[in-house]
Amino acid sequence: MDAGSRFMVKAFRRYYRDRAPPLPIRFGRREFGFMFFDRSYMQRHTAFSRGEELHNLLVSQAPAHCYHSTAYYQTPGAATMEEKSWMGADLIFDLDADHLRGAEDMEYGEMLAAVKKEMLRLLDDFLFGDLGFAPEDVRIVFSGGRGYHAHVRTPEVLRLGSPERREIVDYITGTGLMADWVFPHSRTVLSKGRYSREYKDRSLPPADAGGWRQRMRAAMVSLLDDMEGSEAKELKKRYPSLQGRTVKAVSKLIDELYSAEGGVSTRENIVSSGMMAALSKKSQEMLVEMLENDIKPSMAGEVDEPVTTDVKRLIRLPGSLHGKTGLMVVPLDYDELRGFDPLTDAVPDTHGEDEVRVVMRADTEVELRGQRFALSGEEDVPAALAVHLIGRRMASMPAKE
Repeated sequence: MDAGSRFMVKAFRRYYRDRAPPLPIRFGRREFGFMFFDRSYMQRHTAFSRGEELHNLLVSQAPAHCYHSTAYYQTPGAATMEEKSWMGADLIFDLDADHLRGAEDMEYGEMLAAVKKEMLRLLDDFLFGDLGFAPEDVRIVFSGGRGYHAHVRTPEVLRLGSPERREIVDYITGTGLMADWVFPHSRTVLSKGRYSREYKDRSLPPADAGGWRQRMRAAMVSLLDDMEGSEAKELKKRYPSLQGRTVKAVSKLIDELYSAEGGVSTRENIVSSGMMAALSKKSQEMLVEMLENDIKPSMAGEVDEPVTTDVKRLIRLPGSLHGKTGLMVVPLDYDELRGFDPLTDAVPDTHGEDEVRVVMRADTEVELRGQRFALSGEEDVPAALAVHLIGRRMASMPAKE
C-alpha cells in the first residue's frame, strides 16, 4: 500500500470510528459489498444481522467504497445469486455527470450543480409529477462522487421485473414516443359538387391532456411563440431539423403562422382550436419534426437505464465515504436537496484542518468548503482537501527522504 492509500485509510477509519452509517430499511435482507484501498477486487455476498457488525467492519477495514443491494433476499449472504432467493427490489434512479451534455468541459463544482438541477427536474416532472410517487416514498442520496440516486420503496414497485422497470425508463426518456400519437392526423373530407377531397391534418393534444402529451402541447405553443418575428435563416440556425429545408419553405411556414383572418392569426387559431388545418401539409410536418427532433430531447428525463432495470444491483451505502473523493454519501429529503452543496455539506469534519503536504500531478484550481485553491508542485493543504485531492488522483503524498 502506498503512502497515499495509507493516508486515506487513516482518514476513513477516523470517520467510521466517530459515526455509524444509518442502516437501510430491511437491513437484514440486503447483500453488502466493499472495495478497499489495498485490493483490486470487490468483497461481496456479505450480510449482517446487527448494525454493530457492519460498523465493526467499517472501522477495522476502512473500505474505500461501501454498497448494499437494491434487492431483498431470503438469504442475502449466500455465495450465489440463485441461493439468495430474490424477494423484491427498490426502484432506483441514478443520475450522474455521464448523462450530461458538455460535462467534460465543466469544473467539478459546476458539474455537480448541473447534475443536481437535472435530478430536481427528474423528481418534479416525472417521479412526483407524471408517475405520482409521494415525496416521503422517495429517498434522495448524493452519491459522494458525480451525481445523485433516488430510491423508491413503495410496496407497489418492489416486485417489478426488469421489463417493467425498462418501460418506466422508456417513459421518462421519451423513448419510443410517436409523433403520430402526440399529434395525430384527423381525417377531413371536403365535397364540392361531384368532387371530394380528403385531408389528413395534424391536431394538438387537448389542453387537459397529461404526461408527455401535455408536455408536447406546451412545447408546441412555446415553439409557435418563439417563431414570431423570426427570420427564416435565423430559424434554420436555431433548429437543426430545418437544415434540410429551403429558406423559401421556412419563410412560408412563418407567413402561414402569422397571417390573419378576421383579425385572428393562424397561430391563435391552432392553439384555440387544437387543429393545424390552416397550415399546409409541409408546414405541419416541419413543426412536428422540430418538436420531435430538436425540442423533445431537452424535455426528456436523464437516468442510467442499467441501474434502474437491474433488480440485483449494488448501490452506494448512505452515510459511507466515497473512495475517489473523500466525500460523504448523503441521504437527503427533497427540501434539503434544493440547498445542498456537496463541496461544503458532504465534507466530513473528521478529516480535519491540519496541514498536510501533497504533490500535485498538475497545476490546477480546486474548490472545497467555499474556498478556492490554486495549487501546483508541492503544497501544504488542509487535511480535508488532501483527502479530496488524493482520492481524485490529482495529488499524491511526497516520497520520504
